[in-house]
Formats: sequence, structure tokens, C-alpha cells
Amino acid sequence: MTIVSTIAIDGPAASGKSTVGELLARRLGYLYFDTGVMYRAVTWAALDRGTPIEDEAGVAALAGELHIDVAPPTSDDGRQYTVLADGVDITWEIRTPAVNASVSPISAYPGVRREMVRQQRRVAQGGRVVMVGRDIGTVVLPDADLKIYLDASVEERARRRWAEERARGESSDYGAVLASMRRRDEIDSSREASPLRAAEDAVVLDTTALDIDGVMAEVVRLIEECKCPGD
Repeated sequence: MTIVSTIAIDGPAASGKSTVGELLARRLGYLYFDTGVMYRAVTWAALDRGTPIEDEAGVAALAGELHIDVAPPTSDDGRQYTVLADGVDITWEIRTPAVNASVSPISAYPGVRREMVRQQRRVAQGGRVVMVGRDIGTVVLPDADLKIYLDASVEERARRRWAEERARGESSDYGAVLASMRRRDEIDSSREASPLRAAEDAVVLDTTALDIDGVMAEVVRLIEECKCPGD
């Protein structure tokens, strides 16, 4: 029987990777690990401790000092996981507008990314993990049992994000969301450290015309057919 212990899911914003990752982890009984929360944790810490966001060296030093853990949910309050920074539960603190506004530049700092990769590998050491991000298959877990890259047209991804914001009761303009999505894609794909791209041995799934059930069916098929390194 094929044992798929480490699963890497990468892709651009709103490609469906977080939704698929959570559903898959729940189905397998694995830890769902959205690596983006680590960059949010660093951003939260910088804001909390008064480290200027534009101080790249200072933020990188902070990232090296901060001990971040991601664990299964410890409270029945709708969380997907529990995020701890130096032992303090900051699961919801990292979702504030202030963090949202500052996480993108911080996540592009090479020094921060190096520290986060180190911590992400530490969390993944035990296996039985579905790790989601933008550089998992290429940098963080290059030896993952299965690598999946989810993609979709930028227009479809912007439509999904716009619909999510509207569903939350937020005032949202599709054109603005589309422009923001294109800027984020440019930042992610052109940054010096760990640019967004599919690993050479990743399976690329275009989700533009698929609903979540369709994507999950494809992912489950990939797991069942996986020829893992240890097989």
C-alpha cells in the first residue's frame, strides 16, 4: 500500500490550495499546515513589538528569535489550526487588517524566508502533514512524497476572492480585487527568495473550471496512484 506521509500543495493566491489542503488533511487525519501563518506570525510580532515593517534586518532578526508552532485546533471556535508564537496563542491575532496590510513585504524578505523554512521543516519532521504554501515543493519539502501545484486563471481567482469578501459582508470591487491579485502574483513570482513556481516533479492541476469536489476527486486519485520515494 502506498504511504503518502508528506504532501506539498503550492499555488498562487485563491487557487484553492488552502481549502483543498484543509479538506485533505481532515480526510487523512493529518496536520493541516498553511505556511502563510508563519509569515503572519512574524508580521504580528513586528507590529506588536514596534519593529518597523520596512526594517528588513530588524524583522529578519525577529524572525530568527521567534519560536512558532502550528498544531491541530485547540479550541472549538472555528479555527483550522492553532498558531503559537513563543507559546502564546495568536491564531486570531494574525488575521487582523493591520497584519493583512503588512504581511506581503515581510514574506518577501530573504532573511525572513530562510528562518521560516527552517521552522516549517521542524514542524513537518513528524510526517502525516499536508503543507500548503508557495514554495513547499521547491524549497521547504523538496523530497515530499507528493507535490501538487494548483493553478487557475487570474480572473477566476479574483472572482473567487471577490465572492468570499462579499459573502463576509465586505464592500468589495471586482476590478480592485483583480488588480490586487495581479500585483500579488508579480511579487510572488519575481521575488529573489523562493519565487512562486511549480516544482519540476509536481503535478499541476488547473482548477479554473473545477469546483471543490472536482479538485478533491483529482487529488485523491493522485494519492491513490502515487509512486512515493519509499515504495
